[in-house]
Amino acid sequence: MRSLFAWIAALTLAVLAPLPAPAQVAPAAPVASEQLKARIAELPGIVAGTGDFEGFFAPGFRAQVTKAQLAELTRSMIQSAGPVTRIESITPFSPWAAEFTLGFQNGRVTGKIAIDSNAPHQVIGLLFTGLSGPEKSLDEVLGVLRGLHGVTGYAIARLGEGAPQPMLGANAERPFAIGSAFKLIVLAELVRSIEAGERRWTDEVVLDGKLQIPGGAYIMSPAGTRVTLRELAAKMISVSDNSATDILIHTLGRERIEAMLPVVGVANPGGMRPLLTTLEMFKLKGIDRGEPGRQWLATAEAGRRAMLPALDAEPILAIDQSLFADGKPVMIGIEWYASPADMVRIMDWLRRHTESGPGAEARAILAINPGVPPAAAGKWRYVGFKGGSEPGVVSGTYLLQAMNGDWYVLSASWNDPDAAVDTGRFIGLLGSAVGFSAP
Repeated sequence: MRSLFAWIAALTLAVLAPLPAPAQVAPAAPVASEQLKARIAELPGIVAGTGDFEGFFAPGFRAQVTKAQLAELTRSMIQSAGPVTRIESITPFSPWAAEFTLGFQNGRVTGKIAIDSNAPHQVIGLLFTGLSGPEKSLDEVLGVLRGLHGVTGYAIARLGEGAPQPMLGANAERPFAIGSAFKLIVLAELVRSIEAGERRWTDEVVLDGKLQIPGGAYIMSPAGTRVTLRELAAKMISVSDNSATDILIHTLGRERIEAMLPVVGVANPGGMRPLLTTLEMFKLKGIDRGEPGRQWLATAEAGRRAMLPALDAEPILAIDQSLFADGKPVMIGIEWYASPADMVRIMDWLRRHTESGPGAEARAILAINPGVPPAAAGKWRYVGFKGGSEPGVVSGTYLLQAMNGDWYVLSASWNDPDAAVDTGRFIGLLGSAVGFSAP
């Protein structure tokens, strides 16, 4: 995790600043301005840390993203893919904005960039959309996945009228810590309640200012703030917002969400019971040097459930602010557990319940962040995604519709309780696997 109160586990590399809305995109074969080309030419230096941060980025961008934050992101790219070597492609969608591909020694990074049309034409928006590795085939990707340190597992299945049909897999039935991918269960309960007529996407939650929530979009929201279920769900899935997630858990009810575990196909629901909020997970690991967490791990489900009221009463400030600061795993037994095969079944349930009717909105939400580079996503008619991570844990699951209309799921997880996992490398491997898997 990058910081204690910003556990953003969605597996896009980063949204660094706003980009122009689609309505501003110029039609019909746009041409990049010379100023845009010049800024893109500076990107390798910016990624390598040798460029002029203040001169490259506009003041509005620098107000949102510090030089240190950018350096943390680009350092992870270089650790995963080696040094940046070249600009591979530029595809303008206006004179002032373009998609680009940066070549690295062991992979490539795709992204989008926008510059101010007024001098000095500084960068006002930058989005890194995906990291892919040098592998040349699905077999190569899966071979690398199997060889990673710790334990890995994956499942690729075809979906149809009956149960998912396994195609490829390794450790597919083994439970893994999945990080924020558990939020698919929260989404499933929301879909169920909307299909049943109990709720509507437009229903509003009124924040009371008393609920303890972790970092995210709503942490500073004053009492009386009104937010729709649709907005909360979109933030929970697309950017893995923890505050939105915990608000939804409290609104929908922990027990209701737990009841969905066997419904959506989780073979061993005990791996997610009691279902923790994100803040409860932080508290277990970060209060009193992890003493509540050690007690949790030594206690059966009923005892764990009895711990929750006292845990919830603990103030946020009791959490060690340096938790995860060194990037090392911290008690990954305190997590949300599901196997790759479970994740396939969860996505299949969501597919079946988002074909039409009120549940269809959830399918659009799953597609906001496809989790793969545009080149891989472009091989499919539809890509829905949810991932999750913390030190020692990373997971990604994709709902995929082929151009011929057939449906598939690809899910993979990587755990190591003793060493950090390379999230960027894992992202790149999954992006390649999604591209190579297209029929």
